[in-house]
Amino acid sequence: MGSNQGGVMADVLSKGRDNCYKARDAFYACVEKEADKQPTEIATAGLLFPSQCKQSRALYVSSCRASWVRHFDRQFCAKKRVQRLLDSDDSRRGPMTLPQPSTFKT
Repeated sequence: MGSNQGGVMADVLSKGRDNCYKARDAFYACVEKEADKQPTEIATAGLLFPSQCKQSRALYVSSCRASWVRHFDRQFCAKKRVQRLLDSDDSRRGPMTLPQPSTFKT
């Protein structure tokens, strides 16, 4: 990642963003494709991924700002949690338990 004469970081320009998004999409596609493999690697936001995706993860991390990587990892994890909750075949699906009004003291 460098900068041009105007002081704008190259990674926020259109070409840099495109490279970041392509690397991100390739990494998450690998995670989805290898979902049946045992996740052994740890990323940000608690994301676990199989070692088969290490190369695409390295490209993703080198192509994007660290803050973007954390943001996209959080988004991916949140999306997976929602999918798990909505998946009708998952044993974890069901009503959420919420605190009862008697829990709150006024």
